[in-house]
Amino acid sequence: MTRWPLPPPMARAIELARQSAEQGEVPVGAVVVCNGVIVGEAHNAPRRLTDPTAHAEILALRRAAVALGRERLDGCELWVTLEPCPMCAGAISHARIARLYYAATDPKGGAVEHGARLFDQPQCLHRPDVYSGMGEDLSATLLRDFFAARR
Repeated sequence: MTRWPLPPPMARAIELARQSAEQGEVPVGAVVVCNGVIVGEAHNAPRRLTDPTAHAEILALRRAAVALGRERLDGCELWVTLEPCPMCAGAISHARIARLYYAATDPKGGAVEHGARLFDQPQCLHRPDVYSGMGEDLSATLLRDFFAARR
């Protein structure tokens, strides 16, 4: 259940997810925060960009790296509306994100709490602190409504 008010980074990620849905993309939004400031944000855009890697997390990480002028995002937080997939979890590890916050779990495609559980693997070189559930009902409703409208 969502606790009110949501922390500003998760509220922004949910707003980005809404924008994603309005553009016909799966509603996922992501925000990278460093020292309390948003340094990168994005929503899903694989269709718009014709790029299968254009997930919200990947785009937000790329933008944060450019904004900070470094490829490692040590000390940064990533706030995302859906449990990251294997590709995004790998990018989170490689970026050295300190804390990952995600709203809804993804039993079918997630790789943090479900599936590959990437951060639990011995080959994973960096494991962020992980927190889930904040804004879960809002994120899950966006996803449910998006896919129901397409059936």
